[in-house]
Amino acid sequence: MDYRVILYHKQATSARTRFLKFATGTVCGFDPIPMPATLLEQEASNMVNHPAAILNDAEQRLQLPAGSLKAEGEYRRTVEVPGANIQIILGEITTLDPPFEAVERVGASFIDLTQARGLPGVELELLRCAYELVLGG
Repeated sequence: MDYRVILYHKQATSARTRFLKFATGTVCGFDPIPMPATLLEQEASNMVNHPAAILNDAEQRLQLPAGSLKAEGEYRRTVEVPGANIQIILGEITTLDPPFEAVERVGASFIDLTQARGLPGVELELLRCAYELVLGG
C-alpha cells in the first residue's frame, strides 16, 4: 500500500500547532495525492505500512536527527485515488522548537492551519482530523 506522512509540531508552552508543508506544495509528504481523491470513512485494508519505518525515512529525507519524529498511532486514515488506496500517517516532530532551518534546507516550511486554505479539499479534511486529534477535540 502506498503512503503519505503528515508532520506537525506542537509548541510545548503555547500549544501552537504547525504543519509541515513540503516543497511539492502539499502537507502529505513527500508527493501530492493524485486527484480525484476521496477520504475513506474506515481503514480500507488491514495491510498497513509500519509507522516507524516511514518516520525513519522521513527523518533522513528531511535531515532531522534520529528519533525526532514520533507516530500518532490513533491517526489511521486512508485516501482512495484512481486504482489505489493511500495510507496516511501522522507524525509529531518532537524537538523543543520547530526545526525551521532543517526543513527550509529541503524547501519545506511550517504553516498554521489557517494557512492551509489553498490546499485540496482532501488534504484540508486530513488536517482537520489531525488537528482534532492533536488538540484532543
